[in-house]
Amino acid sequence: MNISSLVAQNYAASKTATAPESGSGANAFLGAANDFMATLKASENTAMQAMTGDADPHALVTALAQTELAVQTAVTVRDKVVEAYQEILRMPV
Repeated sequence: MNISSLVAQNYAASKTATAPESGSGANAFLGAANDFMATLKASENTAMQAMTGDADPHALVTALAQTELAVQTAVTVRDKVVEAYQEILRMPV
């Protein structure tokens, strides 16, 4: 048996094991951004309803807490991305 054909067969067999998952990369980032925007929009709608008297104060407090958590998460992710970028810039060439 030829070595190159054996290597090609093993590579073909392991290729599916290393394929990226469907929820990784840009799709995961896009999904997180969409969830963030949905949380902000829902909180804004709840705040509008509370101003007109259609929502109870408990719903408003819950919506504001969810918004605060979403913003804190987004800021933390941004900080980690900036930190990683700065670390890459510090690497010697």
